[in-house]
Amino acid sequence: MAKPDKVAAVDEIADRFRSSSAAVVTEYSGLTVSQLTTLRRALGTGASYRVAKNTLVKRAAEEAGVTGLESLFVGPTAIAFIEGEPVDAAKALRDFAKDNKGLVIKGGYMDGRPLTVEEVTRIADLETREVLLAKLAGAMKGNLSKAAGLFAAPASQVARLAAALRDKKAEGAPADEPAES
Repeated sequence: MAKPDKVAAVDEIADRFRSSSAAVVTEYSGLTVSQLTTLRRALGTGASYRVAKNTLVKRAAEEAGVTGLESLFVGPTAIAFIEGEPVDAAKALRDFAKDNKGLVIKGGYMDGRPLTVEEVTRIADLETREVLLAKLAGAMKGNLSKAAGLFAAPASQVARLAAALRDKKAEGAPADEPAES
């Protein structure tokens, strides 16, 4: 019979899998408690970092319908459950792993499918959502300015043509008057 605390842990991990937009599986061997605390702070409020037993995580993943991660649950395992945009959390994990060799990214899970280490790294290399939106807004503003210039061009050409005709007419008026004899 399963112990109530283990059943509760499986339920909690399964709920985290269901409610997260992404999850990154890591190995944390050799990290101290203070280093893990630093990592948790680096992840920010959009992600939580959970150390768990492999057997419990396997059951929770199965219960949550998460497949393809079974081979990652070997050795000391911890999972970063990401809520919202995964880019910032993936960057924090990648940067922390560069500085602390004890943290190894094994893979992840996002949009209903498992991710390789390379895919997690590519997510970390992406610009944040805010930066991408700012670039899009800048590009749209540039295109709107071009469009405004194109729409204004025919009107300004007509105005220049009318001014040129008026100037030509003003120059030609004295010559057109009949000469007095």
